[in-house]
Amino acid sequence: MPVTEFRRIGSLDVSVVGLGCNNFGRRLDEAATAKVVSAALSEGINFFDTADTYGSTNSEVFLGKVLHKKRGDVIIATKFGSKIDDERKGARPEYVKRACEDSLKRLNTDYIDLYQLHTPDPTVPIADTLGALNELVEAGKVREIGCSNFTSDQLHEADSAVAPDCARFVSVQNEYSLLHRDPGKGVIQECAALGIAFIPYFPLANGLLTGKYRKNQPPPEGSRIATGWNAKLLNDEALDKVEQLIAFAESHGHTILELAFSWLLTRELVSSVIAGATRPEQVRANANAAVWDLTEAELEEVNRIIPLHSPA
Repeated sequence: MPVTEFRRIGSLDVSVVGLGCNNFGRRLDEAATAKVVSAALSEGINFFDTADTYGSTNSEVFLGKVLHKKRGDVIIATKFGSKIDDERKGARPEYVKRACEDSLKRLNTDYIDLYQLHTPDPTVPIADTLGALNELVEAGKVREIGCSNFTSDQLHEADSAVAPDCARFVSVQNEYSLLHRDPGKGVIQECAALGIAFIPYFPLANGLLTGKYRKNQPPPEGSRIATGWNAKLLNDEALDKVEQLIAFAESHGHTILELAFSWLLTRELVSSVIAGATRPEQVRANANAAVWDLTEAELEEVNRIIPLHSPA
């Protein structure tokens, strides 16, 4: 069934399952990107999260070509601030404006729904960055602004630095999943205090929560986690927890994928669970995974398997 539930990020209504676009331009060419995006649209997904650095800037290009005719029906989030090259990086006010113009061109649009600072820039006062972002909002080039990889203290500092009647961060995007349950000390609490939406990235723990990596079994041939920088995640401790989660989910008539999505969405502050995909069938599986209305007793069972401060 297509995704029919929506939550808010500021003034934006986003599908509770979104599509992470970090594979576009890197693992997927333009034609393969179009197939994945088309599958997402067919499943009712309206939230697409990318960044200027993804796919060496091609993620935005490919996404812009595919979504151009659907622009009014979708929410596009992108990010700036991570290093593209020696000139294009950081959060200086003059660069914020240049980065936005560059993303608008690549995305083939005249506005960005959610524009996010990809990572804090300690060399620039956050008030200066927010001032530049507010100018983009006032110019109609950006609808809402957000941040990523911020600590609770940085969120508090940013909110305190906002000038009266100016745009403020309405979201933060940090790592959060069943296997990474602490998205930064106090971040969830700070989001609640400030009324900021939380967008989890790596919700499937780099694929560990898809069910395709099992203890005492070789990883699927060509799988990214088995050969990439994150191969260290396939350790006995993590796989033991995965096996316990699989057993728990199956004993309740669900899959670990359904558990991963549904558990995150029990958090009211979580606006959309964004996961990447390289094939249409992955998109369909993700879109249909948020189906388990976990009870308090079931949540307690999860807590026994993976305590909040588990090192996994």
